[in-house]
Amino acid sequence: MTLYALGDLRPQIHPDAFVHEDAVLIGKVSIGAFSTVWPGAVLRGDGAGIQVMADTSIQDGCIIHNTAELPTIIGSRVTVGHNTHLEGAIVEDDCLIGSGSTLLPGCVVKTHSLVGANALVPGSLTVPSFAMALGVPAKIKENAVKAGEFLENAKHYVELGKRYRLEQKRID
Repeated sequence: MTLYALGDLRPQIHPDAFVHEDAVLIGKVSIGAFSTVWPGAVLRGDGAGIQVMADTSIQDGCIIHNTAELPTIIGSRVTVGHNTHLEGAIVEDDCLIGSGSTLLPGCVVKTHSLVGANALVPGSLTVPSFAMALGVPAKIKENAVKAGEFLENAKHYVELGKRYRLEQKRID
């Protein structure tokens, strides 16, 4: 992994997390226990900071940023799909953020919700618990997600992170 301090701001990574060597973490970034950050992900905490809680997967190619006033906070047991962009957004626990989606500053995704692939969640939008946010701009489909619907997905990435910590070997 590539870690950069920015002045006194330094990434903090729980010892049980897995951060791939081709991920980049800059500044005020916190990664929780058993979370995974995959190749090509860039987490740049040069403002209010980035917090990734426990058992969360930040997949390949994600761009996670913050603003000067708004941190990006990603709860526990969240899967953030490939090539997703989050900036100054809050994602609560037990959510699935679909590949290629964009979450703009000030948006909130409540617990047990889904943001569809390639959706655009404007900063003014709160996705209610158990809802789906689909499309560009995202439209809400309420009561479309069941509690625990994404738990197996989160568990899969925790286990995959453990495997990578033990088995991954660079062979160049």
